Amino acid sequence: MNEYIKEISEKIDSKKEYYAKISNRIWEFAEPRFQEYKSSELLQRSLKEEGFSVRSNLAREETAFIAEYGSGKPVIGFLGEFDALPGLSQKADTTERIPAEPTQNLKCESESKTEQKQGPAYVNDCGHGCGHQLIGTGTLASVIALKDFMKEHNLKGTIRYYGCPAEENAGGKAFLVRDGYFNDCDLALCWHPEQGRRACYGSTKANFRVFFTFHGTPAHASMCPELGRSALDAVELMDVGVNYMREHMIDEARIHYAITDTGGDAPNVVQSRAQVLYAIRAPKITQVKELYNRVCNIAKGAALMTETTVEIRQVAAYSNLISNKILADHMNTYLEKLGPITYTEQEYTYAQNFQRALSDQDKKQLPTIARDYFGPKASEAMKTPIFEPIAYQNLYSDLKYSTDVGDVSWIVPTVHLNIPTFAAGTALHSWQAVAQGKSSIAHKGMLYAAKIMALTALDFLQNPELATEARKELTETLDGETYPNPLPKDLKPEIW
Repeated sequence: MNEYIKEISEKIDSKKEYYAKISNRIWEFAEPRFQEYKSSELLQRSLKEEGFSVRSNLAREETAFIAEYGSGKPVIGFLGEFDALPGLSQKADTTERIPAEPTQNLKCESESKTEQKQGPAYVNDCGHGCGHQLIGTGTLASVIALKDFMKEHNLKGTIRYYGCPAEENAGGKAFLVRDGYFNDCDLALCWHPEQGRRACYGSTKANFRVFFTFHGTPAHASMCPELGRSALDAVELMDVGVNYMREHMIDEARIHYAITDTGGDAPNVVQSRAQVLYAIRAPKITQVKELYNRVCNIAKGAALMTETTVEIRQVAAYSNLISNKILADHMNTYLEKLGPITYTEQEYTYAQNFQRALSDQDKKQLPTIARDYFGPKASEAMKTPIFEPIAYQNLYSDLKYSTDVGDVSWIVPTVHLNIPTFAAGTALHSWQAVAQGKSSIAHKGMLYAAKIMALTALDFLQNPELATEARKELTETLDGETYPNPLPKDLKPEIW
């Protein structure tokens, strides 16, 4: 066993500069949902060079792909992500809020000027505030090391890298699941930057994303206001109605919104069009559907009050995560065997500088975060500016976020690994997370995750009966439930 750990670790560490370069390049591309043209191409090219066969443009997602090596059972999927978040452009390694220099259609090094695929001509204000550049590259490192091991040791089985676009806001994996790309997969492994080392055993929140577009009648707001019917009034009334609804929904639910179109900037014109985007979350997809119906009724009521009309358009859906304890236990075993990540004094200083740059509120939250992750080890964890212990394992955790990994987990035994890649207390979806995305701390966490995933997969390649046990656990957990497939039947992936 220990010789396998040493061999996999050496394979990954021997190419650490190569993987750091790829991760940094994707960080620089910082492409938003369904527009990850350069990031997807770079990963595909790297996998082709390593002998993987690649299929691309899947489930009507231009940037989705599957890279495959080997043959036969078990089929082990590795989930790679690479999309960035809008509005989080940030200069690297800087503890002040300084947006990076704007870029437009940044070129992938592998392409000539004539070959370069032209995406939308947006000036990029995006940033990797959730570490997806690390996820995509760490997963790449994992499958390459595993491929080399399989080749050298004549191991049978199939490993797949799933290039998964648009995890943020659009749930790209749900489209891949709906179109059958996971149907023959025996298990799925993935990882995500977080505060501590752990194999998650819990459930994420199910989530709908829905646009409500109101249409009214324009008019001069002073000369003939009686002729106007304000779409913006309808949006505001809807938001008020939903806020009142919060008192009468389960505590675990979350509803948040962004007004994406106010109808213009002229107050003397009655706004004839306005739009709001809602995220509706709850522990179970059935609970989200109930809340969705109530929110739709509030929108219709706002339209009735303002004599406007409302167009309701669901654009994404995420199912809740079904954790697999067999997979999580194997991962946690390797977290113990591999031990903590080793950091230098310079890296500790780097992390301390970012901790000092946190807001007072974030600093006050640090002890609470430590207790949530480490339980009785919280005091020990807070002695260093990067959380190092293995996270305390509750029987089953209520994870507050949403992820489209949940959709995969309903049909494939799935495990979700967390590894720290930044200073403790750094919030995901923040400029501080973006700023630390090219650091050596981030790269060490990325390669550590690659090792844990490869070693876990190796257990199942060497003992295929474990995949059968994991499948049995999933069947028992579902207890007769089937994948809810929350996407509307006619919904296609789209840029919005």
